Amino acid sequence: MSARPFRFGVQVAGATDAHAWRELARRAEGAGYAVLSLPDHLGDQLAPLPALAAAAAVTRRLRLGTWVLANDFRHPALLAREAATLDLLSDGRLELGIGAGWMESDYRTTGLPHDRASVRIERLAEAIQVLRGSWTGEPLELQVLGVVHAQRIPLRGGARQRPAAQLPARRPTSGASGSSASPL
Repeated sequence: MSARPFRFGVQVAGATDAHAWRELARRAEGAGYAVLSLPDHLGDQLAPLPALAAAAAVTRRLRLGTWVLANDFRHPALLAREAATLDLLSDGRLELGIGAGWMESDYRTTGLPHDRASVRIERLAEAIQVLRGSWTGEPLELQVLGVVHAQRIPLRGGARQRPAAQLPARRPTSGASGSSASPL
């Protein structure tokens, strides 16, 4: 088994304005952090993907991550396109974290039902299949639009429920990760 480098990252939810956000990303890179990540909850925080695109524009080495996107709030075919675009524009620095969603207040805010964990985990498993198929051009059994992306984007999972925590074991990826989450 090959050793993975130990990395430090910083997770932030937002900034007061665009200038402060860009400066935060520059300072994180200058301080030697390996990854800048954002959570995905509704409320007083930045939307992760546009914020990471802005951070990518002012940094060169800093990896960019979501920790973790709630699957139920994004269609996986559209997320595949957004992630592939962000990965391309950041020169391959995206680390996409995706989970089944757990915060009930986010579901109440959107008016979406907060289904039991097993249902959310089934949707997450399907979304992972869509993401992988969209990026690799592999045929999908699902009726979605594919997006071909030349390289594999590291997928990270976050889970509070036992069945979701077992998803990473179903299909590991290659790719370095200093996180405690398993690659999906």
